[in-house]
Order: sequence, then structure tokens, then C-alpha cells
Amino acid sequence: MKSLYSAHDAASTVDRYAAEGVAEDVALRVYTTQLLGGDPRLVLHGGGNTSVKTTMRDILGDSVDVLCVKGSGWDMARIEPSGLPAVRLEALRRLASLDRLSDEEMVAYQRGNLLDPHAPNPSTETLLHAFLPHRFVDHTHADAVLALTDQPDGEAICREVYGDTMGLVPYIMPGFALARACAATHAGDPSVEGLILLKHGIFTFGETAEEAYERMIAAVSKAEARLGRRSAAVPKALADTAAAAAVAPILRGVASGAGRLILDFRGGDEVRAFVDGEELERRASGPVTPDHVIRTKPSPLVLPAPMADGLDRFARDAEAAIADFVRDYEAYFKRNNARQVEPKRALDPYPRVILVRGLGLFGLGNSAKAAAVAADLAETTARVVTAAESIGRFESISESDIFDIEYWSLEQAKLGKASEKPLSRRIAAVTGGASGIGRATAEAFAREGAEVAILDRDFDAAERAANAGGGRAFACDVTDPDSVAAAFDAVAESFGGLDILVSNAGAAWQGKIGEVDETTIRESFELNFYGHQRAAQAAVGIMRAQGLGGVLLFNTSKQAVNPGPDFGPYGLPKAATLFLMRQYALDHGAEGIRANAVNADRIRSGLLTPATIKERAEARGLSTENYMAGNLLGSEVTAEDAARAFVDLALAEKTTGAVLTVDGGNIAAALR
Repeated sequence: MKSLYSAHDAASTVDRYAAEGVAEDVALRVYTTQLLGGDPRLVLHGGGNTSVKTTMRDILGDSVDVLCVKGSGWDMARIEPSGLPAVRLEALRRLASLDRLSDEEMVAYQRGNLLDPHAPNPSTETLLHAFLPHRFVDHTHADAVLALTDQPDGEAICREVYGDTMGLVPYIMPGFALARACAATHAGDPSVEGLILLKHGIFTFGETAEEAYERMIAAVSKAEARLGRRSAAVPKALADTAAAAAVAPILRGVASGAGRLILDFRGGDEVRAFVDGEELERRASGPVTPDHVIRTKPSPLVLPAPMADGLDRFARDAEAAIADFVRDYEAYFKRNNARQVEPKRALDPYPRVILVRGLGLFGLGNSAKAAAVAADLAETTARVVTAAESIGRFESISESDIFDIEYWSLEQAKLGKASEKPLSRRIAAVTGGASGIGRATAEAFAREGAEVAILDRDFDAAERAANAGGGRAFACDVTDPDSVAAAFDAVAESFGGLDILVSNAGAAWQGKIGEVDETTIRESFELNFYGHQRAAQAAVGIMRAQGLGGVLLFNTSKQAVNPGPDFGPYGLPKAATLFLMRQYALDHGAEGIRANAVNADRIRSGLLTPATIKERAEARGLSTENYMAGNLLGSEVTAEDAARAFVDLALAEKTTGAVLTVDGGNIAAALR
């Protein structure tokens, strides 16, 4: 592992934060913390912590010795000075004289000794940092170190690698007891440069930020050297293995017993080598470091390779395997809950990681972010276990220890308790989502909690829309069948499936119907009718594989029921699309798939451009202002108004085959 410490960058960080009144030692603490947090081989997703012992002024202006330690929930890679709450150091150190201290007492005491009462909760390992004498303390869950310690003889291996330079601490659940054990180990040999916490991670320390950081890099490098270079052989892909895009919706359906989940697929070489290796169930039987379990469950679900011509059987096997997983988890909970003084409330029993032989792994979560975290941790597990098995036999902590950490209130608090929005856990795809009504609709769905796929033939514009309003961009030309198939496969692989389609892509062709050439009409039908059919058909395929229902929403325009002069080439395919919506409602309603349409009129967009507005106004003998506000309410309708209608229809669970008009009032376009 290469050191990334730069004296120039460190000095620049000090100068930058000095302008904000941040002391030099705290600025350096931020700098090296970000270096550690930026390497996924050291920490992931809020793991690890760092601290610095320094002096600050309290509210009375008195100088106070404090411990600035990573705040709970902060990510080391993006930490700022505000993420290092200052706690009165002497008060913390006095706790070392106690024989016991409950978690609740520890948290309350730490908060009570914050210099700033509004600061975040200090790390659950604050006391460990406080009880060590060194000024700077670093803690990571380095992959290479875990590979050494996650062994039946991990202590002997670490002693061989580190000799007397590192203290060794047996596995103890984080908190007061671990802090005292680490302090005792250090007191037994104050010359050590760090501590190896077996089956947990590594601490290094020093009198400067650079010294503590460099000791971490050196210690991890020694572990890497012991493991040696290795490249696991990647099994050859079977020609008839189903694609992740076909498998993901099946898994999403069978794993959503406690609510819909989002999936994140990983199928790189390291993952493939792991999932296709021998004794997979044993090697994947526990977390490589305890804090992973709150996001991955104690173990993953393991499934056989899915064959492209046998997906129905794979679905049945996956459903049966999920049922077994749930029963096993419930039994695990019952066994371990029986020994609790204060019984716990069971978490949902569904897997958060699924390993599929011949394919890869899927992370599952209540959001795309949570699914990605689970997938990242599962990839880390694959790397660590593979490395551990290269020198011995992987061994995780015991079942009782896994349960204690999974149901530890201080760990669960890391996940937060944010209330879900109306469309949370839903996946929505919007065609023509880069501009106009499509972009406004994508943003509206994202605000309501949906995971949004923005599909557009202009991928760069789709990316800009995704960056501005939330979501992910996908290239998709709805006039090209191959492009549509590839885009919807990418959505299924990226999110796990699809719940809502907003089929919006369109463009306007004009011309007097008795004079317009056939090519113009065919081009319009290709986009404004067949484009909707291709998107809807692809969406229905995913929805049926999930078995969770869904909703198709079509942008049909008022032209479908109230044709405008010289606008037949646009209105005719839109009228056909209105019928298409009702056919989907009829043919797929029994599968829980709803179909509805929004009938919008005169909305500024890429379709209704200033030039088109002028032409349409002239065709009706109106000014552009009167044309745009030419409705019963006398008010111009916006893209946001149409977007709200799409959201409302997505939420209307008992409505199908309906048309919702958004035009400010146009009696001529009223359905009858």
C-alpha cells in the first residue's frame, strides 16, 4: 500500500481551514482522515474512525483539553472539521476507573461532555481513543489485516507478521469493555505502534497526523506482503447462463416479502471467482468485520447458476431458497433473543446480499444507495475471504457475537430512521427524460422518493438532468428496438427491476392531412406510437418477471381527442397511443399492471418549441400569449403541472385505463 501523504497538500489544508478559524492539528486530522477514508481497502461507508487530542476554549473562554473524534454517521472520505466533535478529555479518561458502563450511560455521558451541545454523537469507539495516550489515533478495517485475523490461528499469524510492534487484542464487542481491553494491552507494552483487534480491524497512533497515518500504511503493507500476490482464476462463463438483467427482476420479486427492495449488481472478475469457488456457503458464512452485519445480514443467500432457457425453474428455486433463508433467520433470531435480558424486536428476515453462481452478486436495500452499500461490502467480503483462504481458512466471529452486533442499538442508530416518502422503494423510468415534461417528471418522481432512470437519445443531456434532479442517465432511442432493449436491460441490472414507466418521448410533425407525404406520417408513428409500444412492452416484461405489478403512464396529449388544424401527423399516432394505453390496462390488469395517460396541452418543451408555438398560434389566429393561456382558467400550463399529474396517477393504486387532463380547461378536448 502506497502512502499518499503530501507535505504540500497537508500545508494547503491547514491554510484553507485557518481562514475558517480551524486549528492546525484539527486541519491535519481532517487531511489524513480523508486520505484513509478515500481508500476502500481501508474503510467503507462510514466505517473506521480517527481522533486528535488538542486544546480548545469552552463557552467561558477557558482552555480545555478535548478529544476531537469522528462523529457517528460521518464518512471519513468526506469529513470536515464539524465531523470531529470535541469532547472533554479528562471527563472521558475518568471513566477508565469504572468496572462497567452501559451503552446508554456511555452515550449520554459523552454527549453531556461535548463542548458544542449541537455537535453529532461522538463515535461508539470514543473511549478507546480517549484511553490511549497518543495525540493522533487512526482506526480502519483494512482488508489485508482482516484477512490475517479472520483465521482460527489469526493471533499467531499476526504475531509472526508484526512481532512486538503491534499489540494484539482478542475480539470484544465495541464499547466500554473493548476500550479498557485496548488500554490494558497498550499499557502492557507502551512501545507498540498500534493495536490489531482480531476479527475487527487495526489502530495506529502517533504524536503527529503524519506519523499515525504512515504507521497505518506500513502495517497494512506488511499484511499485504504476508498474503502475497494472487489472482484467483475466473471461471469461464457458461454460454447459456442468463443475463443479470433477466435475473434481477426475479430476485427482486421473491425478496420483497417485507417490502420492495432495490438491487445493485456486481459481476467483476473477483466477484465471479468468489461466487463460483468451492465451499461458497462456508466461505460466505459471516461478516469479515462486525460492523458490516447491519447492512448485509449475518450471511448472504446463495443461489445456483440461472440458465437462460430455465428462468421459470430458477424463479421457483429462488422462491424456495428465500423461504428457507427467512426460516433460518427467524430461528437465528429466536435462539439468540432468548438469552437477552431485554428482548429485541426482530428485523425483517430477508437477505441483503444474494450470491448467484455463474453470474455475480446483488446487494439489496431500501434505496439505491443502501443497495450499493450492501454490494460494496459484499465485494469487500469476497476480497477478504479469498485472501484469507489463500493462507489458511476464513473464520468469522461467532453467531452470538454476530447477533449482538447486529442488534446493538448503537450500530442500528447508524442506519437512521428517516421516514419513507410516497414512492420510496419504487423504480421509475422516464423516456424523453432529459428535457421538458420528461425532465420535470423525472425530478418530481425523485422528490417523491423514487429511484429514477432518465432515458433519452441525448445521453449527455440525460446525464445533466440526472445530476441536477436526481436519478441515473441511460441512452435510449425509442425508435430503435435494439436501443430500447439495451436501455431497459440496463435499468433492470442497475436497479433490479421497474415499477413505473412514464412513456413520454415524442416530437411534433405538422402538415395538412390531405397534403402531407406518407414518410412524414410514418416517421411520426415510429416515435409517437411505436416508441410508446416498445417502451411499454419492455417495461411489462420486467414487471411480469417481478410479479409485483406496476404502472404504465403515457403522455398522449390533447391531440388524441381534440385534433388541431394542420396537426394530423402528430395527432393520429397520439390517438393510437391513447387506445394502446387502454389495451394495456385491459390485457395486463389481472397481473396488477395499471395503465393510465396524461392528456396535456400547450406546455413549453422540446416538442412545443417557440417556433412551433408561433406556428400553432397563427394557425388559430391568436397571439402566442393568448394561445398558451387559451383555456378556461386563462393560465399557462407548465411542465411541472404535467409532472404532478404523472405522480398522482402513479400513486392512484386503484386507477387504471384513465386519462387525466392537464390543460387549464379545454371543453373541446374533454372526453365524452
